[in-house]
Amino acid sequence: MKIIVDAMGGDNAPQAPVMGAIQANREYGMDIILVGRGEEILKTLASNGISDLPSGVEIAHASEVVEMCDDPATAFRKKKDSSLTVGLNLLKEGAGDAFLSAGSTGALLSGATLVVKRIKGIRRAALAPVVPTGNGGAVLIDCGANAECPPEYLLQFAYMGSYYAEKVLGRPKPKVGLLNIGAEPSKGTALQTTVYPMLEAAGEAGRINFIGNVEAREAVEGAVDVIVSDGYSGNIYLKTMEGTGLFLAREIKKLFKRNLITKLAALMVSGGLKDFKKLMDSAEVGGTALLGISKPVIKAHGSSDAYAIQNAIRKTQEYISSGIIEDIAKNIDVMRLDSPAAAEG
Repeated sequence: MKIIVDAMGGDNAPQAPVMGAIQANREYGMDIILVGRGEEILKTLASNGISDLPSGVEIAHASEVVEMCDDPATAFRKKKDSSLTVGLNLLKEGAGDAFLSAGSTGALLSGATLVVKRIKGIRRAALAPVVPTGNGGAVLIDCGANAECPPEYLLQFAYMGSYYAEKVLGRPKPKVGLLNIGAEPSKGTALQTTVYPMLEAAGEAGRINFIGNVEAREAVEGAVDVIVSDGYSGNIYLKTMEGTGLFLAREIKKLFKRNLITKLAALMVSGGLKDFKKLMDSAEVGGTALLGISKPVIKAHGSSDAYAIQNAIRKTQEYISSGIIEDIAKNIDVMRLDSPAAAEG
């Protein structure tokens, strides 16, 4: 298995993607293609005490970098020799099994859609991170790739999220919920009230395990395995979760630093505190699958360090092995509103 890594993408590039890839190569025996400015990659390796490329690691030179300030819709086209564009073309040509980048989300989405292409019949690709919940995590789809969505997008997101929860998270018959402001079918905007009966019909046909609307509070508590949302609402949900985790961690730290007694108490519960921090740490998840693209494309957090990139590569390996892309392609007829199979559902 060979992973193509954008060595120039992210806030901490090239240090984080390069050393994260090296660590993944050591830990998992993963073959790696580092895409980016060759001289900078070699300098990064040398500064970390690595004089020769490890076995299974190679460099694909790309002279340009897609910056966060670049127009995401056109950056990969204007910068044809960027690490992002070169990496996606390598994936398209079959030089590797997946592409991973911590760079611009918009540019990655545009590039993956136009270079690698969507699965035939999928209207839009979606970002599907696993967010911490009371049941061990849930797939949130979409979390920002599509701010405005017609109902068919959400119908397809529900199917793709369900396949991901089953194949990657190991959840048999994953519970699918529509993120909303109330449990009743009449709740929400026109988008939610229109897509609800579509999801309900898919559930009655046995194609997904749709349990109805789910409020954010119940979703956090673990009521569902898949949280279906438009990208606008999903991104607010995700950022709120991240902010709440940081806030709680900071307040708990302040609480335990108050006096000698609280400091002793912190020592007694240090194991639990570490587990809590790990649960809320996005670096543990590492990467988010771009579901709906015809080959595996993974987005790592822009602020990823080497450890997060290493975990993202591990998640990429799981995604490749899951066969989810084949499942989506095989079931596309029931995921399209204009197909006879969906009409029968």
